[in-house]
Amino acid sequence: MSDGMLRVAVVGASAGLGRCIGVGLSHRGAQVALLARRRERLVDAAKEAGNGAVPVVCDVTDAESCRRAMQETVSALGRLDALVYTTGMGVLAPLEQTTADQWAQLFATNVTGASLITAAAVQHLAATGGSAVYLSSLSASYTTPWPRLGAYAVSKAALDKLVEAWRIEHPEVGFTRLAVGDSMGGAGDSQTEFNKSWDPAALSEAIDFWMSHGYMQGGLVDADHLVDVVNAVIRCGKSSFIPYLTLAPRPSSAVDELR
Repeated sequence: MSDGMLRVAVVGASAGLGRCIGVGLSHRGAQVALLARRRERLVDAAKEAGNGAVPVVCDVTDAESCRRAMQETVSALGRLDALVYTTGMGVLAPLEQTTADQWAQLFATNVTGASLITAAAVQHLAATGGSAVYLSSLSASYTTPWPRLGAYAVSKAALDKLVEAWRIEHPEVGFTRLAVGDSMGGAGDSQTEFNKSWDPAALSEAIDFWMSHGYMQGGLVDADHLVDVVNAVIRCGKSSFIPYLTLAPRPSSAVDELR
């Protein structure tokens, strides 16, 4: 980092928290490659980010797409100091109703995709003594799985163990698991999309159940605070990296915004 500017690849950056983080890191002085499947949204995000942000199309479930995207990223940025993996999906259903296809899609996105893009990036990160941050969930390690989100919690627990496995095999890179509580993200395309594909009535029923049984207490993580935390972690690099980090919200009445 001879010029003092971090070069960062943010995966899942076309929308939601990934977009918040990609745009936010760029506004905090990093040069960012924004990776996701949707080019049009990536181009818009890159314009919003400024500071030389680069849109890079990438399907994390495809190894060759990950390799091409990382080659394009390093070619555009000149090097890679940090990787931030924000891509994730969830299934709203009891475990007994979760299908094999849903399980496969969950793991392909939340776990396998994280490993494929890391495999494409790890040698570049090793060359700079860089770091990698993966967004996980409180329900994976710190709380019991929420009913109807059990499959999601299982996939995030697998992601947590994946991060540990990468850390053991590549100690020259600083790997961080960042467990994050509920967040609405930002405005527009930066709003969290996690639950947009769920049936609204089923979601409302689930929220009532979570609230009445003490799973959800209404607090939300502020997106700008999340960006600040990620920014601080990746600026540590390998020399003083943080292996585990948790960002939990304070209880509030903001749960009504999720309905």
